[in-house]
Amino acid sequence: MTETPTSSLRSRPVALVTGARRGIGAAIAVELAAAGCDVAYTDILAAEDNDPVRAGIEAAGGRALYVESDLADLAAHEPLVEAVADWGGGLDVLVNNAGIGSPRRGDMLSLSPEHFDRVMGVNLRGTFFLSQRVARWMVAHPRNDGFRRSIVSIGSVSAEMATPERSEYCISKAGLAMLTRLLALRMADEGVSVYEVRPGIIRTDMTASVKETYDRAIAQGLSPIRRWGEPADVARATAALVRGDFAFATGSVVHVDGGLSVQRL
Repeated sequence: MTETPTSSLRSRPVALVTGARRGIGAAIAVELAAAGCDVAYTDILAAEDNDPVRAGIEAAGGRALYVESDLADLAAHEPLVEAVADWGGGLDVLVNNAGIGSPRRGDMLSLSPEHFDRVMGVNLRGTFFLSQRVARWMVAHPRNDGFRRSIVSIGSVSAEMATPERSEYCISKAGLAMLTRLLALRMADEGVSVYEVRPGIIRTDMTASVKETYDRAIAQGLSPIRRWGEPADVARATAALVRGDFAFATGSVVHVDGGLSVQRL
């Protein structure tokens, strides 16, 4: 665990972003710092002295805390939440970003239970129970200043667009969409708004192996906006939700997909 010096006075909301050492998560962590948050972030990677994410958070005006943590390890959730709350003096925002793709694409009739369980263990089971743990903490430690807390999950167009070659991933993201709706109903009276940000084709390490395929498909009109999405696109949408720009919305889905999911004839 690495951290910057903490202050005895809490003047900024405290956000926790999972899976944030690279890609979309890293962009979200820095964007939330620019939006006024102190940011704790996790990943399964070991801490580094020269972590560019921590440098980005601090350059944007926020304090930074890195915690090495595996989302699939449910026993790690409680110490993670307590560590963040102790460091920050509270916990106001959870961004569920950590997730994995299908270990091997292929015929869903050949999908192994091991691969199914691995994806579910991170993308759905881990996300559900970390959200539960954070929600319990928020209920036990209410804010009385009118600030509306938030839980934001980074989903995928695969929640509604089926790809049989990676069925376990699609199922996990469809479950995450229902988690958003259920948690929104449960937490509305607790001063917590719950959202899903649903990216399309985003330029990250996860999509690097299929770059040429998507380059061609995008050029041919796969999405109405004919370009790759960037992590910054997802980060800006997430920050708008966390800032409270959509304060009279909860349980909502924000599509950041260039129009990919719009039905067309």
